[in-house]
Amino acid sequence: MSEFFEVPSPFCGVGTDDLTIKVDGLKISVIENGCAINMPAFEHEITETKARINGKEVGLNEAISHAASLLKNTNFPLIGGCATDVNGMRGLLALADRVGAVVDNANFNNARKNILALQDSGWMNTTLAEVKNRCDVLLIIGTDLEGFAPRFFEKYLWNEAMFLENTSNRDIIYLGTKPSGVASTSPNGKTAQIFECANENLPEVVTVLRALVKGQPIQAENVAGIPVANLKEIAEKLKNAKYGVITWAAGSLNYSHAELTVQTISEMIKNLNETTRCSGFPLGGKEGDQTANQVCGWTSGYAARVSFAKGYPEYDPFLFETNELLNNGEADALIWVNSFNAGAKPPKTSLPTIVVARSGMTFEKEPDVFIPVGTPGIDHTGHAYRLDNVVAIRLKKLRDSGLPSTAEVLNAIEQVLREESVC
Repeated sequence: MSEFFEVPSPFCGVGTDDLTIKVDGLKISVIENGCAINMPAFEHEITETKARINGKEVGLNEAISHAASLLKNTNFPLIGGCATDVNGMRGLLALADRVGAVVDNANFNNARKNILALQDSGWMNTTLAEVKNRCDVLLIIGTDLEGFAPRFFEKYLWNEAMFLENTSNRDIIYLGTKPSGVASTSPNGKTAQIFECANENLPEVVTVLRALVKGQPIQAENVAGIPVANLKEIAEKLKNAKYGVITWAAGSLNYSHAELTVQTISEMIKNLNETTRCSGFPLGGKEGDQTANQVCGWTSGYAARVSFAKGYPEYDPFLFETNELLNNGEADALIWVNSFNAGAKPPKTSLPTIVVARSGMTFEKEPDVFIPVGTPGIDHTGHAYRLDNVVAIRLKKLRDSGLPSTAEVLNAIEQVLREESVC
């Protein structure tokens, strides 16, 4: 039995790095600083360590060889999930290049809302360190921030800051979704302001808020049930802030063309920077989505929805979507990769399916090949990007499970295919 201190987490997205973990054989317990996201993710039990072919346990090398044989003559394979660490994603892209596969991160439909806005008109965003040390007004749009990251306020708002004398005086404002708890209440009892509306009404609400920031007249008295007077108050707080921050989670904006809302927020931030300082802070980073986009970006020049079928990277944020390719019958094999979440199962398909995933994943239909792999930050060392994209968290190895890493498995499959192509 052993204890590990200051353990970083690849699960919560915000770079929590102060967990205390107890390891007893293969059993892991979070004994300090856990949360509703990190505790179940770390404490998930290993239920199998053997690879399977059509449900039958086999040796790892046999599973790797069989996976390679399934991919050898494919024309348009699909690699989905893409939830792994930096080295795992590197191995995934090498395999994709070898077999001419489409690469599609499972969370890309959410990330796409941000990427489209960024590509069209750009944005001005900040980091966790700047939020912690400078933010005096935080506007949260359409998101339950403490539900997304339970320890966000504890770690980054209600603590010492380099450029604020009393962090308890920060203004917290919720627009759209209300918080699920009281984490946004400061240590001195100051509560968040909450202005509720349905998320599908946010395009109208945010547009009016931007107009008020620009000093444009608004004739209406209410927008989606929110008094315009309240929106004027928010606009004034943002304009008078020394360092305002506006945050949102694209995955919570569940309506058509939500990228336009992200763009409106980003343009409002630019307007505010004409007279003060304000930055955006998009939320993400769970299950390796930022890592996938970072590694795919520096490898191919594009975010993680890209095809290698033509012998070079081809990016399309819509055409290369996993379910579309499966439903349209375009793909002819599926490789599903998820080393973080055993509950994130591959989509149903009759295609040859290879699953490289965390131990404990169950299936209605057994895949052709299932290779259980270790989890970065638990079973092996690694790196994963947190949500602000500026820091690659160094992940620790906590136990000896005997499970291979995703990188080892995918690199081995690619090696078999490479050797066979030479013969």
